[in-house]
Amino acid sequence: MDIPRIFNITESAHRIHNPYTPEKLATLGAALRLEPGTRILDLGSGSGEMLCTWARDYGIIGTGIDMSRLFTEQAKLRAAELGVADRVAFIHDNAAGYVSDEKVNVAACVGATWIAGGVAGTIELLARSLCTGGVILIGEPYWRQLPPTEEVAKGCLATAIADFLLLPELLESFSRLGYDVVEMVLADQDGWDRYEAAKWLTMRRWLAANPDDELVKEVRAQLTSEPVRYARYTRDYLGWGVFALMPR
Repeated sequence: MDIPRIFNITESAHRIHNPYTPEKLATLGAALRLEPGTRILDLGSGSGEMLCTWARDYGIIGTGIDMSRLFTEQAKLRAAELGVADRVAFIHDNAAGYVSDEKVNVAACVGATWIAGGVAGTIELLARSLCTGGVILIGEPYWRQLPPTEEVAKGCLATAIADFLLLPELLESFSRLGYDVVEMVLADQDGWDRYEAAKWLTMRRWLAANPDDELVKEVRAQLTSEPVRYARYTRDYLGWGVFALMPR
């Protein structure tokens, strides 16, 4: 069980697998008013930066679930590095359908709502682990401006314009599901640049170190096309944010 190998390659040097900077993660933690002992479940936890830094800075207790063997091992190393391995645990598993044995104060899926078929399904899944008065965190893309054509949407790596909503419509969708939006922290241009551009150096170094690998052609093609694709499409059209929700 693992994610497609191409993602393990292109994001192997990432600590945050979303268009978020460390400063944005800290801002989100402060916005949630986290207290020591807060229990957090993170589905699709990646390399564990959110749980590890929040354990260090706010004293939370967390469990992260991720399908990537590489990212899960990186998360464990990060926890040891920050001295919080006794407060956070990372499990290599499929987050789809995962429900915590113990109710949590915060149930999060930050950038991986595909695990339950989209936003609505993921919120429903997270709610099964949430204690009364708890908070759900959803990380999700949205259109900063509507693409003028389906071709532009596909240039943003969407399958169609209908894949994402404008920010007001996304917030309205949470309301229709019966949730209050109680906080949001949105990615900025620098966060997007760090997330996307950091892949390019990783790919270039991987190509130099693995000239005979079966994925060389695919990685070379991405390194050649991605800078222009990102600058032409994603950078202007696609936003991303983490939204804190409480059931009514």
